[in-house]
Amino acid sequence: MARPRILVVGAGFAGVECVRRLERRLAPGEADITVVTPNSYQLYLPLLPQVASGVLTPQSVAVSLRRSERHRTRILPGTAVGVDPEAKVCVVRTITGDLTDQPYDHLVLAPGSVTRSFDIPGLAEHARGMKTLAEAAYLRDHVIAQLDLADACGDPAEQDGRLRFVVVGGGYAGTETAACLQRLTTHAVQRYTRLEERQISWHLVDLAPRLMPELGDALGRAALDVLRRRGIEVSLGVSVAKAGATEVTLTDGRVLPTRTLIWTAGVAASPLVATLGTPTERGRLVVTPEMVVPGAPGVFALGDAAAVPDLAQGAEGAVCPPTAQHASRQGRTVADNVIAALRGQPLRPYRHRDLGLVVDLGGADAVSKPLGVPLRGLPAQAVARGYHWGALRTGVAKTRVLTNWLLNAVAGDDFVRTGFQERRPATLREFEQTDAYLTPEEIRARTGHSPGRAVSRG
Repeated sequence: MARPRILVVGAGFAGVECVRRLERRLAPGEADITVVTPNSYQLYLPLLPQVASGVLTPQSVAVSLRRSERHRTRILPGTAVGVDPEAKVCVVRTITGDLTDQPYDHLVLAPGSVTRSFDIPGLAEHARGMKTLAEAAYLRDHVIAQLDLADACGDPAEQDGRLRFVVVGGGYAGTETAACLQRLTTHAVQRYTRLEERQISWHLVDLAPRLMPELGDALGRAALDVLRRRGIEVSLGVSVAKAGATEVTLTDGRVLPTRTLIWTAGVAASPLVATLGTPTERGRLVVTPEMVVPGAPGVFALGDAAAVPDLAQGAEGAVCPPTAQHASRQGRTVADNVIAALRGQPLRPYRHRDLGLVVDLGGADAVSKPLGVPLRGLPAQAVARGYHWGALRTGVAKTRVLTNWLLNAVAGDDFVRTGFQERRPATLREFEQTDAYLTPEEIRARTGHSPGRAVSRG
């Protein structure tokens, strides 16, 4: 008798925790496990701003999926681009560009999210994101390149554009990115004899009226004070109206000459969720408290891709925020529920109380709210870095990150460009590839399945 096939889509916090628990709790002959991911590592996303600023090396936050002693999961290098729930087939585009059909008995959807963008003229062509390791590495090169080019340039207008940096998004990603990269340029400019620190200009723009409202008024203001004390201009209630190669037009009418637009204005669920044809809530798959997708037999969804009911809040209609701590714990719960489904046991609902929030602003600056206790400055920084360090999955990753932190504290930054993708624009359009997904009609054409027609396992 063929073993049940468990297919896990995504190797972020949710997917990896699910796979690790399945490997620990399933006997080797009890099921076949496959994970679909374009890269054979788990990216520790909260530390990407420190990669972009050079505090951490890219390898420090890319945790190999093959280091587990119990590793027996088949890794399929690619991206899931469509699901036919009735045929129980997931369509995968491999890293070579080929399409392959992966049948499953139980499907765990943890494809994560993509950068949320809007129909703003020029945005896809000229904005840069901070969602992948490649984007963070490229962004560091790009920022240092602007200093190099400005130093070699004799045109004051061009210098002004190259030394002005615009970050859109006042959430955690945008705030930390602006704070960390501003520190990088402030330290770097001391090595450029033709440039002065006063020439460098950083702008943080967000449509919301407050910075990081999840932190509360007091800590939000504290973070705002840190940014402004460093010289970062923060504009709230404002967004981008138009983006070009050499300037950005804001919705308040201002035109900012710049060669650097960093877009971190939130996330949206992976386009994969739209291929299932099941109900969504604010773009995320509707699921039960057990994270089962209604109307899709054998399919579970979690993390950024699912609107998981937040039972710990107790409020009707509350859903869990798309944070790493929820994704990790949901991954373990889904693994238990997949095992329960295999063994004919009852499923259990997901329930977890939020542990708090941490925001690392670089150096000695941070704001944190562990277990609801507001902290700022060095105590907050200790909590933020302690939390991130403890959340890293392997001893190798922890050693690399701690070593990088210590080396940066002792030796300071270095400002070397690697030449990564030097001649290719690392824009949202280049990296997000949101047009790679199939339509439901294209999926059914591949699987040869029509709605209502039964398909045998074969």
